[in-house]
Amino acid sequence: MAADPLATYRARRDPARTAEPVPPAGQPLPQGEDDTFVVHEHHTPRGRTGERVHWDLRLERGGVLRSWAVPKGPPLEPGLNRLAVPTEDHPLEYASFSGTIAAGEYGGGVSTIWDAGRYATEKWTDAHVTVAFDGSRLTGRYRLFRLPDGTWNLRRLDPDPVTEAPVAGVAEDLAPMLAAIGELPGADDPRWGYEFKWDGVRALAHVRSGRVRLRARSGNDVTATYPELHALPAALAGRDAVLDGEVVALDDRGRPDFGLLQGRMHRTGPEVARMAAAAPVSYLVFDLLALDGESLLGLTYTQRRERLDALGLASDRWTTTPWFVGNGDQVQAASVENGLEGVVAKRLDSTYRPGGRGPDWRKVKNLRTQSVVVGGWRPGAGRRAGGIGSLLLGVHDDDGRLVFAGHVGTGFTARALADLAPLLTARAASPFADALPREVTRDAHWVEPTLVGEVAFGEWTREGRLRHPSWRGLRDDLDPDDVVAEP
Repeated sequence: MAADPLATYRARRDPARTAEPVPPAGQPLPQGEDDTFVVHEHHTPRGRTGERVHWDLRLERGGVLRSWAVPKGPPLEPGLNRLAVPTEDHPLEYASFSGTIAAGEYGGGVSTIWDAGRYATEKWTDAHVTVAFDGSRLTGRYRLFRLPDGTWNLRRLDPDPVTEAPVAGVAEDLAPMLAAIGELPGADDPRWGYEFKWDGVRALAHVRSGRVRLRARSGNDVTATYPELHALPAALAGRDAVLDGEVVALDDRGRPDFGLLQGRMHRTGPEVARMAAAAPVSYLVFDLLALDGESLLGLTYTQRRERLDALGLASDRWTTTPWFVGNGDQVQAASVENGLEGVVAKRLDSTYRPGGRGPDWRKVKNLRTQSVVVGGWRPGAGRRAGGIGSLLLGVHDDDGRLVFAGHVGTGFTARALADLAPLLTARAASPFADALPREVTRDAHWVEPTLVGEVAFGEWTREGRLRHPSWRGLRDDLDPDDVVAEP
């Protein structure tokens, strides 16, 4: 009988004390695609006040995660070597683990996901591993190699001009054009096009040489999060393109449901394939930014939409969305009737301005929502006793400071609260620049302001607080620094 590759891992952990996944001995190893990677940032206590930090690189291989500890972190520049110490194999479930390992347990401390995604293997031997990463922080080719003295190094290789080049015509880090909140154009209506506003997360799809890379509005690579969209290049029949659209989860009536999408965000581990098969997302495409090496950013909205429609994208997993010239009031009425979030009005003669938010695109919402940064939480009572009762929220002011915008305690499911807890990183002091009321600070638990969520609310108060907010869910397509109060 073959040796158990997880025997050492299990021997070092007590399932009753550690929060880490510890699969029982004797069960078959899961069969994956040998293409998942994760990098954990691991903080362990050192003395009374200090701590030690290192990074753990884990590559899926043969049903487990082959692991190396990298004390100084993976190198991000070509030519730099970093020590990489082989450690015990970890279970595939560890690819989505983030949390606190109890003091006294092996590796006690806080472990968070620093990066995750897919990788492709070029070479794998006992002394030499060359792979190409497709993550948000780790991208491109890396080599793990054993030195004559038995130690290992990790090295970032020079970029591969074939696999790492952006789609010709536009920059790889292109930021999507944004819409300002506004009203229907009124008398100027015939000069505007109208689309429904979809309740999902924005993503640009870069399709090149038969591969797709999905980038969120924040710039993060979310390709590994939505594997059901990896076949999109086939729909383009060999053509290269950059598409702009919305990733959505549809309810049983075929309408986007932001709540259903929550379970898919921040996921990169082996469970993603199962979730994608059970409840796949769809990609609703509404703009074409480049085609076969030609940038289309300078074309008008009408010209880009006509070029997009000509591609004939239509399947269960992706489709071109409808658009209408004029009659904005009728389009908005249809959005209300169908329970959609609203409409987006776009000037027919407008060009595409990456990262811009101006008068050429307007979003007219049926439901008032606001993006928020999570800066802390307060304990709950009753069924929430001992856990999160409400979240403390913030937005950035005109000076770029994070200011308090109120707290939200409604709209959560038990699953949403359970998923939130391991994503919060504690900090000693408030991240908000302004003073908070005493009734908030007396039992507040502060966290690093790295998570972005969304709430529905009634209105802004004169004090700059959200009135009657209700939690809608996390957003992984927004950078916290971009969150400001919307009128």
